[in-house]
Amino acid sequence: MEIERKWMVGGWPKMPLPLLYEQKMRQGYICVRPTVRIREEAMTGGETEYVLCFKSSGGPDGTLVRQEIEISIEKDKFRELEDLIGIPLIPKVRRTYQLPDGLKLEVNHVDEGLPSEFWYAEVEYESKEQARAWDPAAISPELGEYLSDDVTDDPGQTMGAFWIETRLKGRPL
Repeated sequence: MEIERKWMVGGWPKMPLPLLYEQKMRQGYICVRPTVRIREEAMTGGETEYVLCFKSSGGPDGTLVRQEIEISIEKDKFRELEDLIGIPLIPKVRRTYQLPDGLKLEVNHVDEGLPSEFWYAEVEYESKEQARAWDPAAISPELGEYLSDDVTDDPGQTMGAFWIETRLKGRPL
C-alpha cells in the first residue's frame, strides 16, 4: 500500500535539508488505468535498478492511498518493455531529503529542458491519518511555504495523466 501526498514546487528546496541520495530515472506506461509502469532508477554513484510497477487507480481518498506492487526486472526485460511502449520515456531526477520528523521528502524534476518541464514533491506516510494530519509548516515556515501547493486530491495530477498529456496526445491508441 502506498500512502503519499504530492505538491507542485518550483525547484530544489532552498532550506537546509540533508540530501540522502539522488537518482536519475526514466519511466513509461504500458497502461494508466490501472497503472502498469516501467522505471529505470540509476542511483548517482551507484547501481541501476529496473522496476515493473502496478498501481491501483485509487479510491474514495483519490490518489492519497493506492495499492502498489513493485517487481524488480532484468535490464533486458526492461528494454523489451521499453521497445513495446515505442515512445520516449519520461526522464526525471529525484533527490530524496531527510526531514527532521523522520519522514523523507522526494523532489522530482521532470522533462528538464522540454516545454513540459515541471517539478513536484512527495512524502510517503505510514497511515492515511498521519498523511492528512501532517503539516510541513510545523517543521519550518520555509518548508510550509515550499510545500504550499498541495495537489494530492486534484484530478489529473498523476504521472500517468502526465504521460497521456505529453506522450500520447494526438497518437492513435
